[in-house]
Amino acid sequence: MKHIVCALLMGMASALVPVGAQTSAAPEAAATPAAAPAMAGVQSQNIFQIKPDASADPQYADQTNGERAKVQPGNNAPMWRQVGQGVTGYSSLPKTQAPEAGNLIQPMVQYPGARVTNAGEGWRQVRNRWIIPYGAALLGLVLLALAIFYFTKGPMGHEHPDSGRRIERFTPFERAAHWANAGAFIALAISGIVMAFGKFFLLPVIGSTLFGWLAYALKNVHNFMGPLFAVSLLVIIVTFVKDNIANRADFVWLGKGGGMLGRGDHQLPSHRFNAGEKGLFWWGITIPGIFVVATGLVLDKLIPGFGDMRGDMQIANMIHATLAIWMMALICGHIYLGTVGTRGAYKAMKTGYVSEGWAKEHHALWHDDVQAGKIPRQRSASQPAAAAATTPSAGLPAQG
Repeated sequence: MKHIVCALLMGMASALVPVGAQTSAAPEAAATPAAAPAMAGVQSQNIFQIKPDASADPQYADQTNGERAKVQPGNNAPMWRQVGQGVTGYSSLPKTQAPEAGNLIQPMVQYPGARVTNAGEGWRQVRNRWIIPYGAALLGLVLLALAIFYFTKGPMGHEHPDSGRRIERFTPFERAAHWANAGAFIALAISGIVMAFGKFFLLPVIGSTLFGWLAYALKNVHNFMGPLFAVSLLVIIVTFVKDNIANRADFVWLGKGGGMLGRGDHQLPSHRFNAGEKGLFWWGITIPGIFVVATGLVLDKLIPGFGDMRGDMQIANMIHATLAIWMMALICGHIYLGTVGTRGAYKAMKTGYVSEGWAKEHHALWHDDVQAGKIPRQRSASQPAAAAATTPSAGLPAQG
């Protein structure tokens, strides 16, 4: 019985072998193992085809990508080394249209606050590690300080009843220039804050879709309001520069902190603008404003010859963001003092006029010049309306 079962199994095995294999190939197959059939498709690199000692060649480090491929196929290290070093390759695009078309990675630089790395990574480090976190901290500290100052000292100055004798502090042209510049700056500040910091405080609240549309809309607002700010800034500088030149009284004002740090609300004598207002004009508006406008024009590619290279855009962006945050921090203080921080200050910019009592309290030297006739009480062209506004009530003496 055992022999019968073995015979059946051998017969079944022979039945599974192809007919051609049962002829003359059988003895040869029995002598040597069958060769593996060829695999179709792309073959990976065979490690035995690569020369493991190719790096011993003295010219190994200087090989081109083609030379390296002869000894180590698939090793593209020379090409990527050149890419990482900022080597510009061939491009069919003209240099005038695409000066960096053949350049994938920028050369190595070291921006302030960043390690030595390629320019793109250096810009990213400066922005994300310095400008964004420390800029947000500066704005937050300024708002906190103003809140503490308001709740501890309250508004400065006194209420001065309108006696009928008023002094024109700002002409209609000056107020129009101020409000145009202020409106443009506020629009730029809000849109800039959303674009720079919005992903931290706004994105988690409204979601990515709405935030994306909002950021896109504010980016266009930012771009269109920039030229208005530039023009109005020039008008502001030309209009107010003559009254913002430092004099001896300003150093006295600075030496005593403007009288704001001590007890009470005594105001030190000053001319039309005190030393604090002059400092804001130069260091919070004029000087940083010029650089912010110039870098903004570079970022918008509105200055011929600038903004075509990535390095120009990165440097312009870092300067633009840093000085814009600086301006926002200082102008927050200006907005505070011009509204709730000083009684009667907002009315001066709204109507253009202040009472004699207000002028004497806050700008005594300017008030004295007006009283002495050195500065006209009425400077705008609307003399009839102004005369009616500055004439004392009938039968009543003028009061300061």
